[in-house]
Formats: sequence, C-alpha cells, structure tokens
Amino acid sequence: MTVTLADVAARARVSAATVSRVLNGNYPVAASTRERVLRAVDDLDYVLNGPASSLAAATSDLVGILVNDIADPFFGIMAGAAQTEIGAPGDGSGRAGGEKLAVICNTGGSPERELTYLTLLQRQRAAAVVLTGGAVEDPAHQAAISAKLAKLADAGTRVVLCGRPPLPDSEAVVAALAFDNRGGGRRLTEHLLSLGHRRIGYVAGPLERTTTRHRLEGHRDAMRAAGLVGDGKGAKGRAADAYDEERLTVHGPYDRRSGYDATLELLRREPEVTAIVAANDTVALGAGAAVRDHGLRIPDDVSVAGFDDLPFSVDAVPALTTVRLPLFEAGARAGRLAMGKETPPPGGIATIAAELMVRGSTAPPRRR
Repeated sequence: MTVTLADVAARARVSAATVSRVLNGNYPVAASTRERVLRAVDDLDYVLNGPASSLAAATSDLVGILVNDIADPFFGIMAGAAQTEIGAPGDGSGRAGGEKLAVICNTGGSPERELTYLTLLQRQRAAAVVLTGGAVEDPAHQAAISAKLAKLADAGTRVVLCGRPPLPDSEAVVAALAFDNRGGGRRLTEHLLSLGHRRIGYVAGPLERTTTRHRLEGHRDAMRAAGLVGDGKGAKGRAADAYDEERLTVHGPYDRRSGYDATLELLRREPEVTAIVAANDTVALGAGAAVRDHGLRIPDDVSVAGFDDLPFSVDAVPALTTVRLPLFEAGARAGRLAMGKETPPPGGIATIAAELMVRGSTAPPRRR
C-alpha cells in the first residue's frame, strides 16, 4: 500500500503542512517536531517524491560513500578511489553515459549519523551505497544497520562494505571487502618479537570498533604464542619477563593526540618498555613525538610501529615500520562492485591481505 503524506502526519501527530515544511526545509520547524516527522518518514518508508512513490523500486544516479572522517587518509584514499570508479562511464569509452554521482557522507564516527545518512540515501533511491571502515560493535546498532540495508536492497540499491567485516545474517550486501587486520596485527608483533622485544606497549583505537578489536587480537595472539602473557598481578609477571595485556594497552581515538597521550601513559606505567605498537600510522606519529619528548630515541631506545601504510609513513624520521593495507585498490574494487562492473567474490565476502613493511623505526632493543 502506498504511504501518503497524511499517513506520515498521522504517525508524527502533526499536520500535513508541517510534514511538507520539514521535508522541503523551507520553513522553520521546532527541532523536536522535525525529529518526530523524520522518524515517522523512516518508520513508514515514505518516498519523498510523492508522485514517484509507485517507482520506489527504481534507483537514481546517486551513490553514497559513508566515511568516518574524510580528512583521515585511511578513508580519503578509499573514498577517492571508489568515487573515480563510480564516476567513470560504464563502457570505459570515456564518453558520457552510465556515470553516477558519488556523494561523500562524513559521519564523524557517529552511529546515529551513519543511520541518518542511510535513511537520506534511501529517500533519494540511491543506486548504491558503499560503507567504509570498521563497524561499531553494538548489537542494537548492528541490528538497525542490517534492517536499514535490507530496506535499501529491497528498493534496488547495491550495498558494498569496504574495509568492514560482513554483517551477520545479512543478504542485503552485494560484497564485503574485509581487511585482514587480525593477521596484520599478529605479523607486526611477531616482527618485534623476532628482534628481541618483550615489553611492548600497545596504543589501541576506540573500544567499540571492529578494527580496534581485530588488530589488538592479532597483537595479543602473537604475544600468547610467544609465551609472554603475564598473570595481571604486576611484579610476578614482570619478573618472568611476561606481558600484562591490560596494563600495557591504552585505548583512544584514531588520532595523533591519542598516540601522544597514550604513549606517555605507557612510559609512565612501564619505564622499561622497548617498543610501542600504534593502532594506525597517525597514532604512531603521536607516539613517536611522545617518545622523543620523553628524552628517548627511535629506534635506539624505543621502537615504534604503525598500521595502514599511509602515504606519509615512509617520510617519517625514521621511516615508519607499519602494515600495508591496499586502500586504493580496495576502494576502487568497491566502486566497481557498487556499479555492477565487477563480479562479487564467492559468497560475497573477500578478505584482503595485509603486508608487513619493515623500515627504520624498529630495531633490536638496547639497554637504557
């Protein structure tokens, strides 16, 4: 049954004129009223263009690319590569025809904004949606995302995940391109262990992100495999040259300031730490600055390692040991999948390998 403007008004307990004002944005409406109207629109799947409601299954020339922070190279590289593929002619001739308009939706890492953008793209009958980066590990949010993506898919929108693990029990996703964050984290720590490091601090990302958990799990898997996990009781673990997981892990945002502050905290907790593993390369820059401000040298006193192999990592001094993720290649592939230019991987899921890049910021530990 076609949902009408009157249905939305009844659901939101406002007049039809108020609904029209909210949707057209041409008249001031109280924030609480606006929120109520938009919630009703979402609940009823009301199509903004009333006369086109019978065409709800048809899609437009719009493609949405959701990122946490477009200023972060991790997201910018993927989004730029995807946008290039989405905006290219479908026949590869260079002539106009078959292109789509890619719109970057910057969520700021907010789960609520992520859902809001998906709702807006649904109303515009987007041809495709690409979600980049790690997911929020909250059951309620995951259920809401799955339900929203199902509605998009039912309306003909192609959904692609890039750098994000597949959703459980979701048939709405055309393809999920997941980075091997766990394997990369393990190989990075194995490299430090092979150099002789035992007291290794870890600057992790936000607790609620899948990327954070997977990279940290890889690190801890390597430490356990080396028999270096402590008992969490302090002196006994340190005497055995063991690793106290919680004591030598500090969580924070994926930014430089977090790396700086967390590294100072790790050096306070364990002055004899010989290596710092950072959640990503931007965090590693802050970690390196903290090490230097603490009067220590890299890598002579403390080795520092990152993750992602962002463009600036090779130009850091010393060049940063990190884990390379093929961000551009993954973004371009996501763009092709969103446009139907490439066949989805078997089962709709592909794991993208991570490569260890050993550079000058890591070396065997020396006594201080």
